[in-house]
Amino acid sequence: MTDVTVIHLGMTALVLAAKLCAPMLLTALAVGFGISLFQSVTQLQEQTISFVPKAVAVGVAIVFCGKWMLHEMTSFTTALYEQIPALLTHGG
Repeated sequence: MTDVTVIHLGMTALVLAAKLCAPMLLTALAVGFGISLFQSVTQLQEQTISFVPKAVAVGVAIVFCGKWMLHEMTSFTTALYEQIPALLTHGG
């Protein structure tokens, strides 16, 4: 296995991790921004108000994107396992 192959596999894994994290992170960002805007308009500066809506929104994002996320992880793992013989025999 060459160094280029290792770098390619690592880069593919990092891109997959970024794709899988994106729905939750973007949802938490949008909800956090909305709550922050609401708090600044109403001058209600309670720190605990933002936690529950973010947690609920991230849970909803996981429910809606979970099937896609599982499919992406499964297809990546399957492709990786299928590459193992080729990686071991002639270096990629």
